[in-house]
Amino acid sequence: MSRAVAPEKAEAEAGTRRSRNTGLLRRVWRERSAYLFIAPGVIIFSVFTLAALMFAFYLTFHRWSIIEPDKPYVGTQNYQDMIHDERFVRSVLNTIYFTGASVPLTMIIGLGLALLLNQQIRGRAIFRTAYYLPVVTPFVVSALLWKWLYNGEFGLFNYYLLRTRIIDEPLLWLSSQNLAMPAVVLMTVWSGVGFSMVVYLAGLQAIPAQLYESAKLDGAGMWRRIRYVTIPLLRPTTLFLLVIGIIGSLQVFTQIFVMTSGGPVDRTTTMVYYMYLWAFKYYDMGYASTLAFALFAMLLVFTALQLRLFRDGGTQ
Repeated sequence: MSRAVAPEKAEAEAGTRRSRNTGLLRRVWRERSAYLFIAPGVIIFSVFTLAALMFAFYLTFHRWSIIEPDKPYVGTQNYQDMIHDERFVRSVLNTIYFTGASVPLTMIIGLGLALLLNQQIRGRAIFRTAYYLPVVTPFVVSALLWKWLYNGEFGLFNYYLLRTRIIDEPLLWLSSQNLAMPAVVLMTVWSGVGFSMVVYLAGLQAIPAQLYESAKLDGAGMWRRIRYVTIPLLRPTTLFLLVIGIIGSLQVFTQIFVMTSGGPVDRTTTMVYYMYLWAFKYYDMGYASTLAFALFAMLLVFTALQLRLFRDGGTQ
């Protein structure tokens, strides 16, 4: 009895699958105009993203110089060289240092400004606009401006520090091994704090006013209201800024390229700038592609951890 039922059941399942496939094809044909509209985007994405990604991965297994005709296959040699490359390790440490310094400062200052500009003060719209202007200023323009401010001979920073007798001699901000990276971090915080401020403002305005009134009736002061009402309810906003900030800081390039060129002595050479050197100065696209996939792996790991943190935070 069971042997007779089994073929009938299998045939019924096969018929169900055929009907589903037929129904899917009919729906695709019925909505064919939609697929025609999205086809250009799909083609562009496939050619300039997927194909480029696959070719870059192919390059990692070759010694691919753009000025030499021979492009030998080297297997995993590029990956082995990367692991033992001291300059690459230095670039990773510099990138982590930059990220660990710039992201928290940008978020903390942005939160402080958002708390201040969320109050009923005169000229609030003007202040919001002024703090947001660096965000819409091109990064190259901002980097050139701060490079001039940091100039050891006629920069405004040294001028006012000397006038106030805080320092006795001009500081070589971008030429000092100890000051170069903090100087770049300061410029980055200045240019990004406006974005954090706007996002935090949106989060603050979404908090019900009744919660603050209830906390105030219970005797909670300003700091207690911020600690027990504002900060917990801003947790999704904070995690969003953390994800965006870390992804952006791991790919830092423009300010390094314009202000320090990776110096002095590789103290500001980040992963993306080091990748740029191998691609467009040493002309080794194979090793540069290997560095790119190492950065991709780091971004993937950090993003996965942050998304899990975001998910856990959102469920609480």
